[in-house]
Amino acid sequence: MARDHGFHPVRIRRIVQETADTRTYVLDAAFPYRAGQFVTLRACGTLRSYSMSSSPDTDDEFMTTVKRVPGGLVSNWMHDHLAPGDLVEVTLPAGVFCLRETTVPLVAFCGGSGVTPILSLVKSALATTDRQVRVLTADRDADSVIFRSALAELAERYPGRFEVRHHLDAVDGGFVTAERVRDFAGEDRDADFYICGPTPFMDLTERALLDHGVDPGQILIERFGSASGEPADPRPATQETDGTVTIVLAGKRHTVAQHSGETFLESARRAGLAPPFSCEAGNCATCIAQVTEGEAKMRVNNALDDDEVADGWVLTCQGEPVTPHVTVVYED
Repeated sequence: MARDHGFHPVRIRRIVQETADTRTYVLDAAFPYRAGQFVTLRACGTLRSYSMSSSPDTDDEFMTTVKRVPGGLVSNWMHDHLAPGDLVEVTLPAGVFCLRETTVPLVAFCGGSGVTPILSLVKSALATTDRQVRVLTADRDADSVIFRSALAELAERYPGRFEVRHHLDAVDGGFVTAERVRDFAGEDRDADFYICGPTPFMDLTERALLDHGVDPGQILIERFGSASGEPADPRPATQETDGTVTIVLAGKRHTVAQHSGETFLESARRAGLAPPFSCEAGNCATCIAQVTEGEAKMRVNNALDDDEVADGWVLTCQGEPVTPHVTVVYED
């Protein structure tokens, strides 16, 4: 049975003002999801992915939290125009930035609105496991801290199991340093380390943990875009091959010659098509399509689970053909 990656109209029940530039949208949705996942929202002629701040294990309401971004097309539109009772179009939840079945500590580093999926993960981990949980948040100042009260309440409810530490740039001498990351990680090198926030923050934190001796397999990062704004790991096409790529978009078939090193998304663009995409980094699942003929491989996959991959779903911004003839079908 085909998986549902389409868009669904959902109504906004209420809006919570978290900080001066951050709002939580409580949606009238009953989607099944895992802590740490996201939905992709369609608005202003484009697509954006936003993580859930709610937890399926502790919250009765379905919530996603959005921070206003300078120049942000969708986030600013949401803040300026959406009100309770309005309809928005979203996909079903997706993503693999989720809890793993383990008993090791959970140590999280989040910057700004990167706390959104972290809060979801923390609530589920504390409610459903006996794991130790520690979170370092990084924000500009005290007024910028999102979910400060919620995190404090969790610390009171789970003494001895949950610790939250706030780094404030205005108070603590500037941005988080590698030394601060290593200090917070401590001796828990076997923990699961979750990172979410601005790209420079995530890059510094990841490098600091690796230098600290943490195994790369223990580091989980949620990225909705690449540092430069360009596609992740770009590889320009080198030469035409004897194979073909057939793209089915809006019910119409288009066939082009395979180019070595070219993704399905790049092939579709070369064919003059305008398929859906957003992050181009293998994180948001906006560009998903199903391989119905031939085989493909993905450079990066931070959005699809094993069952979806087994069913032939592929992130077209990361998928490349590995057989001479491949057909990929975008959902209507």
